[in-house]
Amino acid sequence: MGIKLSQLVDHFSGGTPQPVVGFGTDEQKARMLPPLIRGEHRSCFGVTEPDAGLDTTHISTFARRREDGGYVVNGRKVWTSTAQRADHILLVTRTTPIEDCERPTDGMSVFYTDFDRSKIDVHEIAKMGRKAVDSNAIFIDGLEVPEEDRIGAEGEGFKVLLHGLNAERIIVAAAAVGFGMYVLEKAAAYARERVVFGRPIGQNQAIQHPLASVWMRLQAAELMTYKAATLYDQGKPCGLEANTARNLAGSAAYEAAFRAVRTHGGFGFAQEYHVERYFRESVLNFIAPVSEELILSYVAEKALGMPKSY
Repeated sequence: MGIKLSQLVDHFSGGTPQPVVGFGTDEQKARMLPPLIRGEHRSCFGVTEPDAGLDTTHISTFARRREDGGYVVNGRKVWTSTAQRADHILLVTRTTPIEDCERPTDGMSVFYTDFDRSKIDVHEIAKMGRKAVDSNAIFIDGLEVPEEDRIGAEGEGFKVLLHGLNAERIIVAAAAVGFGMYVLEKAAAYARERVVFGRPIGQNQAIQHPLASVWMRLQAAELMTYKAATLYDQGKPCGLEANTARNLAGSAAYEAAFRAVRTHGGFGFAQEYHVERYFRESVLNFIAPVSEELILSYVAEKALGMPKSY
């Protein structure tokens, strides 16, 4: 269908449907993607589980094949964004127990299917930030999924999933860059206007230098984000670039928010100027959708040839 990453961002706030783009049949693409792009469907992403965390190969949600066709899914997911209002879900399950697989990454399957609330119980998670988007624990009991909603071959879901995870990292990196630039401008504007000891505080190098450093870090993160997105849209390997962009952008956004609070001084602690809220929001960049530590381990392995540590 010739759909690029940028076309799918607005209407899939719970993740990315790139697995459908990369591995879906022509029929699936025609049926699943246009309603998402038009905003007629809202979807969520069910991959993380409370007992597995980032170790996705050890998820326990299971899709059992029925004799008369299709699957029945049972299990639970956590941190499923937008599940309060979603009508579809991109769902990662096991279709073969891990102990019966030659490799841990075998035996997983991906489905894009209806979010049947008669079979899925949704509980919102209270959290310290990102309150514009609901995050949820979901409990799946007897969800029936037709075979035509499986994306890719049965048992090859890990490969399908990775196609979407790289896109997710690029999208999150781009959002972090935009967030960081906005917060940085808030800090710079305050520094230009706030007068202490008869001069703008922005005239002091102790204010200038940290903000200038953040600006440079954000520029570097933006360039890496563009590089990763370009490689992705060209169908080339981009795991290193996507994860690097995610890490650079996330840490720069956090530093921008931290410096914004310090630039505002005592008012940085007040809700009136909003920078305390931006600081709280920025902490998520070290945790989701993948931790900084796991990114560094991945880069050490893939870029530097070091032994795998996870």
